Amino acid sequence: MAPTAASPPDRSFRTVAPVIALCWLAVFFDGMDVNIYGATMPHLLADEGLGFSTGLAGTIGSWTTFGMLIGALTAGTLTDWLGRKPLVTASVLLFSLGSALCAVAPGAALFGAGRFVSGLGLGGLMPIGLAIVAEFAPPRRAALATGLMMTSYHAGGMAATGLGLALAPDHGWRLVFWAGVLPAVIAVPLVLKWLPESPGVLFAKGRTQEAYAVADRYGLDRPGTAQAPEASAKGRMSAIGALFAPGTRWATPLLWTASFAGLLLVYGVSTWLPELMRATGYSLSSSVTFLMVINAGGIVGMLIAGRTADRFGPVKVSAVWFLLTACGTFVLRAEMPLGAAYTVVFLTGVWLFSAQVMVYAATARVYAPRERATGLGWVTGIGRTGAVVGPTLGGVVLAGGNAGLGFTTFAVAAVLGAVAIGAVPLASGRRRNPEPDAAAALLASDGRPSQS
Repeated sequence: MAPTAASPPDRSFRTVAPVIALCWLAVFFDGMDVNIYGATMPHLLADEGLGFSTGLAGTIGSWTTFGMLIGALTAGTLTDWLGRKPLVTASVLLFSLGSALCAVAPGAALFGAGRFVSGLGLGGLMPIGLAIVAEFAPPRRAALATGLMMTSYHAGGMAATGLGLALAPDHGWRLVFWAGVLPAVIAVPLVLKWLPESPGVLFAKGRTQEAYAVADRYGLDRPGTAQAPEASAKGRMSAIGALFAPGTRWATPLLWTASFAGLLLVYGVSTWLPELMRATGYSLSSSVTFLMVINAGGIVGMLIAGRTADRFGPVKVSAVWFLLTACGTFVLRAEMPLGAAYTVVFLTGVWLFSAQVMVYAATARVYAPRERATGLGWVTGIGRTGAVVGPTLGGVVLAGGNAGLGFTTFAVAAVLGAVAIGAVPLASGRRRNPEPDAAAALLASDGRPSQS
């Protein structure tokens, strides 16, 4: 029996602030790298030497998200085996390398390869960051902690837009991509020095005393066999199989569908909003500014959605937010006065991004702790197929000259997301004889323990 820790601290936001802050910083650079592409898109298209067309730009955007799909599936499955810290470090280094390749690319081929490499790192980072926050979050504050971490994605998006507006017109788009190398210089040393490893992973590796020390330092329960993932190839396959156990076999494809719809929206809008707004009739500078405005809405939305989801449940919040996103994107079909357009774009950002993040918060409740990282990896990974479709679809629609059809397509995707996530409580309610820890996590969509 493990020795009892002497007066472990209560797990509060103050206790786990260093962990959430490091995840915030890493995901900030993730959001910056993702949005650099959309922020520089008008300049990439105008660079005749690069050889971009609207259709090719959409295809390269999809190469990025295809890399994300591979990165998310790989990292989400391997993180319990290799550890959180090594994979966070590798992910940040990969998307920094990809940005450097884009900065020196003489043509579209190497530029596309750089975006694919970036995608590997970007996709790998997200499920690991989500798993870390879900593990370290204060009790009954997991959705708020997830929302707080994900504000960084939109802060990074705003930073990318600011860099695009400040640097690209006078200094060219390449300098903006050189800024994408900063994560390797800033974030990696901090992660290596300060980010704690998961106590469950340490315990599974036989590093029991280290696991207890980390758990005691941050006010977590000391891990045992039931909570620790199996640190072997066989254990990784078992974790994947658990996604289709009797209690989750129907919830899993619904979560995948909701993530598909959400990421189609996130990456389709992030890539093509400036061009869609230009096609609707707004100026170039205003169109790029819309990307900053929608990300500002995303930050506000994360805070609202996180607090609301901790009270009412992430499923309800995600479903309602998806429906509101459908309304917002449909309204953008019409050309409005600039102030009204900024308001609608801001409100759409409030709903759009946090609808997707609450899918992740719901996922963390559906799966038991020992399967959570794998479940999040597959939800984000399979969802990346939507991120592949979104930029390509936007490029095809814009090539046809119909911006209104692009906004309608995004509205339909939002309705699909609402239906899929709304059905998850019915599917996960069929689970029988869950582990005690999982039973506590499997909350009804109103935030109360299931009575079944």
